[in-house]
Amino acid sequence: MKRTELVENIRRKGSFLCVGLDPDPAKMPARLAERGAEGILEFNKAIIDATAPYAVAYKPNLAFYETLGADGMRVFEATCAYIKERYPDQFIIADAKRGDIGNTARMYAKAFFEHAGVDAVTVAPYMGEDSVTPFLGFEDKWAVVLALTSNKGSQDFQMITDGNGHCVYERVVKRAQHWGSPVNMMFVVGATRGELIANVRALAPRSFFLVPGVGAQGGSLEEVVRYGMIDECGLLVNSSRGIIHASAGDDFAECAAAKAAELAAQMRGYLENGVEKA
Repeated sequence: MKRTELVENIRRKGSFLCVGLDPDPAKMPARLAERGAEGILEFNKAIIDATAPYAVAYKPNLAFYETLGADGMRVFEATCAYIKERYPDQFIIADAKRGDIGNTARMYAKAFFEHAGVDAVTVAPYMGEDSVTPFLGFEDKWAVVLALTSNKGSQDFQMITDGNGHCVYERVVKRAQHWGSPVNMMFVVGATRGELIANVRALAPRSFFLVPGVGAQGGSLEEVVRYGMIDECGLLVNSSRGIIHASAGDDFAECAAAKAAELAAQMRGYLENGVEKA
């Protein structure tokens, strides 16, 4: 998907919501969980149908599919195919966090872009340019580079400073922009680090941010918007279990729709009026 198409969808829907498809059988209705992979596919389809009016993107996390082996990967591919067939305006992000180099990275890119047909893949830049650029050679496809995450362990490396006082995450954002551009590269910026979002925005003024952590993880949508939004929005805010596992009962889809609608309404307010007037 082109950047212009993504921006158009955000403006048309008045939403920048990304729904994370991280199905956990322990939190699903028992009648679906006991059916294994087929139950997860049915769960995903119901979640997608319920939330599509409020979302502009979906982000299946590969771990929740790989754990089921070959059956799980078939569910992942079938989920992507369902979105593309029923809701072709949705942006699909494979949350795979790949981070290898050379031919291996190219094969990962081909698997996701040419076989699964997703729009974007999350990529770990620890090995440098070689681990990111193989994902940038596909037309209208995106690399989503891990920059500033919200987990406790992010302190181990991302916040280390060099002799000039620059943090590792800052160097990642600066350097990565030599490899790609705002039309084929995004950055992962955690919502629970609100005070640092403005810093990343200053370093990458036109880039889109994929922002996890709003909802169940406690991130503030207001802070994300205040420090990260630009004239073309520049944000995809992800909520996973806060939406898809809002209920473990047979009303799971209705509850997911209600949570997605609530977030989307807040987003529309920010898009139309800004932070101060929303």
